[in-house]
Amino acid sequence: DAGCGPGRISIELAMRKAKVTGIDLIRPFLNAAMESAQDEHLDIELIQGDLRKFVRPEAFDAAISIYTSFGYCSTVDEDMQILKNIAASLKPNGWFILEMTGKEIAVRDFTEGEWFERGGFTVLTEYTVEGAWEGLKSRWILYDGAGRKADHTYVQRLYSATELKSLMLTCGFSSVEVYGDFDFSLYNEKARTMVLIARK
Repeated sequence: DAGCGPGRISIELAMRKAKVTGIDLIRPFLNAAMESAQDEHLDIELIQGDLRKFVRPEAFDAAISIYTSFGYCSTVDEDMQILKNIAASLKPNGWFILEMTGKEIAVRDFTEGEWFERGGFTVLTEYTVEGAWEGLKSRWILYDGAGRKADHTYVQRLYSATELKSLMLTCGFSSVEVYGDFDFSLYNEKARTMVLIARK
């Protein structure tokens, strides 16, 4: 699970008897994943690591990157290094499933901002386009009932389906299919998200 965060997918896979390795940079996320695994009496390998550097040659049958965990590096070359490392870490004929917001969907659904309530916080969001739709800058401002404020800004690089498919083929995958959801629906004007299924 490349960019496993708090382990939502890793935990579910382990509960279905898969042998799971989760990798993430952020220690609090990994701590939360470990707590969840312990609560469910699951044995999961959790690694604090940088996907630009982590490689375990031909160790895995499959890899996943779900819920837009890809595209946060400063350069395309760094994103490509992650894809190369994932390909190198898969066994021959291994699978990689990558899900993220495609550039086409970001353009279609773009809004300048919104606000909502979540987890006891009032959340204000602001979105702006970076370059020629090269990225989407997101600013999240959170307020709680005690008047405390948290302010976080990040940029996600945007790829069209054809751009990302081409990158993946360049980075060591032999085939890549693109879908508009996990039900294998078409990646078209009705797509909910972008799902790429690659074979080494």
